[in-house]
Amino acid sequence: MSPLPLGAHQSIAGGTPNAVARALSTGCRVLQIFVKNSNRWVGKDIRDEEAEEFRSAAARSGLTALLAHSSYLINAASPEGELRERSIEALIDELERCDRLGVPALVLHPGSRGEASSVEGVARIARALDEVFTRGSSPARILLETAAGQGACVGSRFEELRDILGASAHPERLGVCLDTCHVFAAGYELRTDEGFAETMAALERTVGIDRVEAVHVNDSKKEKGSRVDRHEHIGKGHIGAAGFRRLLAEPRLRAVPKYLETAKDPDLAWDRKNLAVLRRLAGEKSRPERRR
Repeated sequence: MSPLPLGAHQSIAGGTPNAVARALSTGCRVLQIFVKNSNRWVGKDIRDEEAEEFRSAAARSGLTALLAHSSYLINAASPEGELRERSIEALIDELERCDRLGVPALVLHPGSRGEASSVEGVARIARALDEVFTRGSSPARILLETAAGQGACVGSRFEELRDILGASAHPERLGVCLDTCHVFAAGYELRTDEGFAETMAALERTVGIDRVEAVHVNDSKKEKGSRVDRHEHIGKGHIGAAGFRRLLAEPRLRAVPKYLETAKDPDLAWDRKNLAVLRRLAGEKSRPERRR
């Protein structure tokens, strides 16, 4: 098995333990999952038997990092009202699900501020997260994901993520997830030596690269600065192989777990292909594929 911390998001269809099996079948070293249906506010209970089976399967698997992604319905940037309260309750629930499964962190899209200013959107998010941490009992942490810049979504600029971290009363419970497609769509360059260095410098002087605890490795169907979130297979989009070669060579990010969120096919062949491309770009020699 590859020593590089590369993997993919896998479906929990049929139960969370099945995601571990899917990860192993594609050669993942790290795994990201949803802890419930990502398009519903309320999910099925995770029974004790399932939680234990998932924990045992993950422990036996050799996976080096587990991560969860939150529901797409959650909007921590909402003003006071029903959506904000439902978002807070859903976040508390998903953190508790992470704790039951032994998953240490949950990735969160910061949210849409609507007609409010960026400053107010940042303040709303920080207040919502503080309420989640105060009301909830789970020790699981939240990783704020970089946004592509569509609409009024908060987090497309590193400064906004910095300000959320700075405004929170619980910064030790927070980190950052860097999505390559999103930062590229937001206007950050990844394809050239100079551009990549400038992007890393901007990240360092705002958030701090040490706060990046996960990377979503996705190529982009759209041009740099498009503000459109459309993932593409590695090397098939506008970031291209050179951008990912630079990312994988960046020493400050080398040990950070990296997760594919690219399109699936029924037999997960694209996950295997994308992981093979990433390993090759990282300079790892290919190995003969094991017969099944």
